[in-house]
Amino acid sequence: MAHNKKRLAVFCSGTGSNFRALFRAVRERELPAEIVLCLSNRSQCGAFDFAHEQDIPTLHLSEKQFETFEEFSLAMVAALRERGIDFVLLAGYMRKVPDAVVEAFSDRIMNIHPALLPKFGGEGMYGIHVHTAVIAAGETESGASVHLVNEEYDKGRIVMQRKVPVLPSDTPESLAARVLECEHSLYPDALEKLLAGQS
Repeated sequence: MAHNKKRLAVFCSGTGSNFRALFRAVRERELPAEIVLCLSNRSQCGAFDFAHEQDIPTLHLSEKQFETFEEFSLAMVAALRERGIDFVLLAGYMRKVPDAVVEAFSDRIMNIHPALLPKFGGEGMYGIHVHTAVIAAGETESGASVHLVNEEYDKGRIVMQRKVPVLPSDTPESLAARVLECEHSLYPDALEKLLAGQS
């Protein structure tokens, strides 16, 4: 039944820790999917190193390689279509996905965000900025959200969320570490839900 496996592309910009968690989950849980592409806007990143170790094809695609943003957008759509991609998973991808890609893969792009959306989402809310804002707001809990991607930052339908406590002693870094651990179990669970057609 291998031919029924969904073909996944993972988009990364950094070390790819969520990419690793997704890869492990697909294998260990025997999910009906296969990661067939790791795409990054950076030619050198930890995610690519991991992809090479696992024989997963990589693609460096950046708007700097094209004369116009439209050409870049169309190249991304074409790259995904050529590889028969079913779902795109954003795992620390630090660029907004072009609208043309969002339209071509409507309800088939998922992202993970290190806060409980709709709080602490939107432009500029990524990485340590999110955890700094959560602590500054005096929140007693934070967590991670997996959502479908639409044309607006962090506004797509939420697939799954999981909470973690914010401790009085937390720094943005210690909260980030706790949320990241939560992400590594949440994202695979959300993928499983998506693959089962329940999202």
